[in-house]
Amino acid sequence: MSRSARRIRKSVHSAEQQLLRELLVAAREKAGLTQQKLAKRLGRSHDLAAELWKSGIYEARMLAAYVDEPERVTAAQMDRWARDFDSWGICDTVCFALFDRAPDRWARVDAWAASEREFVKRAAFALLWGLTRHDKAAPDANYLHGLDLIEAAADDERHFVQKAVNMALRATGKRNPALRKAAAVVAKRLAAAESPASSWVGRDALRELVPLAPLAPKTKTTTKKRTSK
Repeated sequence: MSRSARRIRKSVHSAEQQLLRELLVAAREKAGLTQQKLAKRLGRSHDLAAELWKSGIYEARMLAAYVDEPERVTAAQMDRWARDFDSWGICDTVCFALFDRAPDRWARVDAWAASEREFVKRAAFALLWGLTRHDKAAPDANYLHGLDLIEAAADDERHFVQKAVNMALRATGKRNPALRKAAAVVAKRLAAAESPASSWVGRDALRELVPLAPLAPKTKTTTKKRTSK
């Protein structure tokens, strides 16, 4: 483990939050380390992730998503962290890098889709979006149910929910041809809805799910050559 990684671990456990913030910023900016590279130096640790999250520091929480051990993440932890989400960056990173590999990932999509909290509800669809990319073994039935959740939530006018619902719809349609057809059917219904939010979600998704038909090939026109007299 590098010296900077050892100092970060020490600062977390000693609750030196200002030092932790400075170390994280320095590692990212001065040493040119991304969160993923720094996490690799630190190594996987469920306990360290919990301490990083508890600090409340934005950079620490981003790092927690990469150092936690997905197989040890419980539904209770997922709910607890989701209640702490206060930005799309934290929400999406945790869902894409950690929660979509946790044992209770699919149950959280259902639970959070009904939440009144903006970022918890966003998390439902950010998680579904991540699952379309990372859960290779999930059956189509899971995603068809996800389309029902998407259609039910599409009328939510809150920006951060609306964007995640839209991305989940588009991502579901990219998974395979059968789901593309199913997603397009949902998108068409939403596009025709009276709700402005639902209509936008549907219309925007259709641009990707049902691309414009290719233009007919241009026909060559022949022009008569003028002859000199």
